[in-house]
Amino acid sequence: MLRKWEDLPKRMQNDAVRPYYEQLQKKRLSLCLKRLMDVVLSALLLIILAPVMVALAVAVRMDSPGPALFRQVRVTQYGRQFRIFKFRTMVNHADKMGTQVTASGDARITPLGKKMRGYRLDELPQLINIFLGDMSFVGTRPEVVKYVREYTDEMTATLLLPAGVTSEASIRYKDEEKLLMDVEDVDDAYIHMVLPEKMEYNLRNLREFGFLRELKTMVDTVIAVFR
Repeated sequence: MLRKWEDLPKRMQNDAVRPYYEQLQKKRLSLCLKRLMDVVLSALLLIILAPVMVALAVAVRMDSPGPALFRQVRVTQYGRQFRIFKFRTMVNHADKMGTQVTASGDARITPLGKKMRGYRLDELPQLINIFLGDMSFVGTRPEVVKYVREYTDEMTATLLLPAGVTSEASIRYKDEEKLLMDVEDVDDAYIHMVLPEKMEYNLRNLREFGFLRELKTMVDTVIAVFR
């Protein structure tokens, strides 16, 4: 459920966020169903996919030196920071070797990592984040702290709900790495070109939030991955 308005972080208590907050208050049933689905479905998938995840973890360790899992601080509901779980798709300590946004042809991506990214298999460990309540199946993708600091007042409305594994923006920008190819300053291009465009979809989906719409987004994601 949503916090009371006065309990929101001060940064989110602005006139641009208020309409989104009031709209979500009318969607209490959808919010309850959303969390129920997150808990039940993530638990089932963790059990069913456990052998697959173990096999992928072993493959990652064999593919390149370093741990199987990549953990990074991201931002979720109400601006809370958490550590996201992903299978490592880049060389170890890649986050210290360049930008935190990945462009097409990035030399830091491992051979196996490239294949896993194509089918989003690297995101399977995020089922743990969903079960713990850090994330949801559907929602605005969790950004690193430095990019959240660049949010406009209106963009902070996306922090009213937990970050998600997928969204309409994720589907439309599934080839985001190609958009940033050959860009001189990847960070600047992401903040001023890509992020605002993605946020237009995220904010629209927030205005039109509903449980059935979330189910549709999940189906659309599966179709997009295998298309």
